[in-house]
Amino acid sequence: MGLTWIDGRPADALPLSDRGLAYGDGLFETIAVRRGRLLLLERHLQRLGEGARRLALPLDLALVRAELLAFAGELGSGVAKLIVTRGDGLRGYAPPADARCRRILSGGPPPAYPARHREQGIRLFPCATRLAEQPLLAGLKHLNRLEQVLARAEWQDPACAEGLMRDASGRVVEGVFSNLFVVRDGELLTPALARCGVAGVMRAEILARAAQAGIATRIEDIDYPALLAADEVFLCNSQYGIWPVVALEGHGWPLGGLTRKLQGLLSDLVDA
Repeated sequence: MGLTWIDGRPADALPLSDRGLAYGDGLFETIAVRRGRLLLLERHLQRLGEGARRLALPLDLALVRAELLAFAGELGSGVAKLIVTRGDGLRGYAPPADARCRRILSGGPPPAYPARHREQGIRLFPCATRLAEQPLLAGLKHLNRLEQVLARAEWQDPACAEGLMRDASGRVVEGVFSNLFVVRDGELLTPALARCGVAGVMRAEILARAAQAGIATRIEDIDYPALLAADEVFLCNSQYGIWPVVALEGHGWPLGGLTRKLQGLLSDLVDA
């Protein structure tokens, strides 16, 4: 077993009364660690704080930060996964009035993604599983990931590195474990996430760095025909950076110049 902490101490067991186990009552963050440094830490903490606010979790972000920094120092390089639950509770959905958040940290090696995904682009699988619309949870990285589990089970073909997920109305939302961008007439667009989907930290970083570089950006609803009509398409994730998308079903896109430029702008994170 790799490095694991619970509430700041080495441990490897949870009480059966934990509400994260019983109801998925909590949040998580998956953070890249390079030589003891937590990449995009402030963005991860910002999203975690917003999730805690919306779910009314009594979370001490200063304590979380301190534990993450200490944990990363022990891990060195790899991936730190933080799970925050509402803690223990009695049977029933009602949140306990005296809830005490539980903090679970686990560390492991960095994912071994093939370099060709970044260099040559990937093929995208069209998932039939649709994302349900729930504005109260939209954007959050909450523990309820069964839609992604069902979507990922749809394909076993290694030629497809990721799957495309849409909402009930057919709008393009994201990948199974990534966010989506399209380029149209030199402008960078990414789907709006007001109804469903995860607001990724790399998505936020790309939008910020693109704006700093003078690249026009926009967040809006994107339907399937608009995706197919895009000049370039790429996916992003806090672990791998940017993967160009070159094919979806019978459609293809080139390895575009703006995608390559953005990969260069993120080299300090991806190659850290």
